[in-house]
Amino acid sequence: MRITNSLMSQNFLSNLNNNMNNVYKYQEQLSSLKQVSRPSDDPLKVSKIMDLKNEIKQNQQYKTTINDAIDFTNVQDSALANATNSLQRIHTLTQQAANGTYNTQDRQAIKTEIENEVETMMDSLNTNFGGRYVFAGKESTTKPFTTERADDGNFSIKYEGSTMANNNVSKEIARGVNVELKTDGLDLFNNNDGTENIGELFNDIFTALDADDVGKLGNLLGDIESQLELTVNKRTEIGAIQNRLTAALDRNESEYLNLETSLSTNQDIDLAETYMNYTMEMNAYQASLSMGTKILQTNIMDYVR
Repeated sequence: MRITNSLMSQNFLSNLNNNMNNVYKYQEQLSSLKQVSRPSDDPLKVSKIMDLKNEIKQNQQYKTTINDAIDFTNVQDSALANATNSLQRIHTLTQQAANGTYNTQDRQAIKTEIENEVETMMDSLNTNFGGRYVFAGKESTTKPFTTERADDGNFSIKYEGSTMANNNVSKEIARGVNVELKTDGLDLFNNNDGTENIGELFNDIFTALDADDVGKLGNLLGDIESQLELTVNKRTEIGAIQNRLTAALDRNESEYLNLETSLSTNQDIDLAETYMNYTMEMNAYQASLSMGTKILQTNIMDYVR
């Protein structure tokens, strides 16, 4: 193979361009601190980075949902705690009224206090969180519980929330994983045996107080205890959901750290290694330039001397 000045110049320029591209590559990585800046740099790696970023974004959305659900269940638990306190007070007052030593005036005073406790309990069950009633089922913008007194004096509680078969609100807390929040107020409305709702129970208490029916008041204590048990059981169910959500939040945060680590591995540069490569390529580029000045400056006059 014949080596000519033209061939040497062409090879030099080609090698110089390669060295310059390598210098530019590492220079760009050092300035951006990223391994790739455009899809053409490494299509497979760019695709993986995009997938990881989408996973991180979805992970953060799930975290927002989980935190919202935890706050929601905390509000539900607080509301039921207040309702439990009201029921316990109503039980105590009814027990006092069942005492034969109390007179009509005493029982009317107890009735007034029980009426106030019932209203307090309804306020608790009508708790609103972020514009949503926590026990209204899927109709979360509708106030669930209202109290009414008929012309004949009968007391009743009406449930205005959703009455669908599955009235609990479902939240997706991970891919393919859903949790149901106990938002069905009807579960709180009926006694354990399903034969009498809480409005009828309170009406019976008020009627017995008006009639000074000590025996009836004593019998109603068991119904109040059943309602208390129902409320406590509902709090237990909500507590179990809270534990599940807390565990899901821990998994979510662990997954987030793993995704961030994987993204950093695929996207971020090793600063020390990249700087060392940049230095090596810069030395090679400068050596090429130095050699090129000798090759490109050679002309026919150098051979005439």
